[in-house]
Amino acid sequence: MARSKKWKSKSNLKIDIRLEIFKYLIIIFAGLIILKLFSLQILDYSFYKDLASSQHEMFKELIPVRGSIYMHDYKDEALVPLATNQRLSFIYAEPKHIKDVEKTANVFSEVFKYDDKKKEELIKRLDRPNDPYEPLEKGVTEKILRKILEHDLEGIEFIREAARIYPDASLGGHIVGFIGSDNDGNKSGKYGIEGYFEDVLAGKYGFINSKNDISGRLIAVADRSVQKAKDGAKIVLTIDRTLQFMTCSLLKEAVNEYDADGGSVVIIEPATGRVMAMCGVPDFDQNNYSKVENINQFNNPAIFLAYEPGSIFKSITMAAALDSGNVTPKTKFEDTGSSMVDGWHKPIGNAEGKVYGEVDMTQVLEDSINTGMIFSMRQTGMEKFIEYIKRFGFGQITGIELDTEVAGNISSLDIGSEIYAATASFGQGITTTPLQIAMAYAAIANGGVLKKPQIIDEIIYSDETIETRPSVDITQVIDEKTAHTLSAMLVSVIEHGHGKRAGVDGYYIGGKTGTAQVAKTDGIGYSEDSTIGSFAGFGPVEDPKFAMVVRIDNPKSVMWAESTAAPLFGKIAEFLLQYFEVPPVRQVE
Repeated sequence: MARSKKWKSKSNLKIDIRLEIFKYLIIIFAGLIILKLFSLQILDYSFYKDLASSQHEMFKELIPVRGSIYMHDYKDEALVPLATNQRLSFIYAEPKHIKDVEKTANVFSEVFKYDDKKKEELIKRLDRPNDPYEPLEKGVTEKILRKILEHDLEGIEFIREAARIYPDASLGGHIVGFIGSDNDGNKSGKYGIEGYFEDVLAGKYGFINSKNDISGRLIAVADRSVQKAKDGAKIVLTIDRTLQFMTCSLLKEAVNEYDADGGSVVIIEPATGRVMAMCGVPDFDQNNYSKVENINQFNNPAIFLAYEPGSIFKSITMAAALDSGNVTPKTKFEDTGSSMVDGWHKPIGNAEGKVYGEVDMTQVLEDSINTGMIFSMRQTGMEKFIEYIKRFGFGQITGIELDTEVAGNISSLDIGSEIYAATASFGQGITTTPLQIAMAYAAIANGGVLKKPQIIDEIIYSDETIETRPSVDITQVIDEKTAHTLSAMLVSVIEHGHGKRAGVDGYYIGGKTGTAQVAKTDGIGYSEDSTIGSFAGFGPVEDPKFAMVVRIDNPKSVMWAESTAAPLFGKIAEFLLQYFEVPPVRQVE
């Protein structure tokens, strides 16, 4: 009996141990489950949420179409694209799937006109059985793509992608700009209209967010949100294609003829401020902008390259003197060849050391007499003279809707010393842009009213809303009578002064030459062998259709503007008058 109780006691002990072990195993297992649930629901919540979303939710970004840029062809009443979009393709190979390397290479060589060397390189790239990917051609048109696809080549694939194209390349590179990529590969507009109106042209991205079943099918009753993409707006410029083409062509010819570093032309409609043509040389092909060796070539010289304007600024000095009532065209001045001014240690002389004796203000402009300009400035009064310069818009940006405009520099005039006003009176010691000069001459042609330059005609948004740019008056810079008087004096400059080659037979054209010295970049003073020739003017004087500035940078074969910028001005002016069908008012010689 005792043995039986002892045996039962040992048996119960074993059962108790097993139960205890089982209990702890249950606790451990429950703890593991709790830990796993904690991990799934707390620690790794975001991961599994995203995983579930990827299986049951669809998010797709909707890409907007970039707006096109147009210019006018006023004769045909048509819009001509300067920048638009085209679907091009990127062709690539999967060498591991190519069965006939020789045939594939032959087709590509024939379609893309490869030479023997390039064909051999292609064969080597395609003959790699373990290679999953080889890029072949970018920017392939639909016509070329179809030639490739008709051969049904195995291992050749393609991706269609939208591409920006510029049909009239090098006709308005500085105006339009281009689409470029940053360091992260993001594309956006650079320079010109593309840069200035990036947000307007690019549009806004949209999206689709919906739920799918396990097979990827849309669940109709599930929540779904759609935000349509908003396409970019179309922009229509004030530029006329015919005028732009002829102006740019004549500018390029002149730069080549005079072996110049470059040049620019700006043509304004005086009554409205509309830019009819704007050209710069050297220009660039926006379709191949990456081939430009110097990025400075992207800058529009008409609005970015400020320079000392030289004698074309004398018209501004005379405008101030006439409008202030301190001189008339017949006011006499005795030129001794030089003039002393406060703040400088030696006399300021005329070009080539000439002495003119007694002259009136019209002759001062005709012969471009520096001392006569100092006299005019003094008659106006230094402070009043500086006020007129600022009223004409110098020293501040014009507000044209183009990227990278600069203001020029007239800060020396605020110092208060007469030497700075004296040199400014004949266009030295201050800097301006060709556009600023063009707008100032347009103001003279427009009865003294300064306009804001307008290069945008209208913006057409994706919802068909049209935003039209109105003509904007900045200020009445000079009196209308003053403007007419100065216009007559500028006609005399062309007929009797240094601007004869800027004239057009049968018409009254007003204007002024300017051969400006170029300041040294590595010291004080001016370069002895570098000049910038300019001519600024408008016509016909009785009813101005255009105001224009021509600039020729550092011509090598001819020094003076009367032999470079003036004849180019005359050629363009003659074409403009014919284009606008303006009848002559004088007997044509």
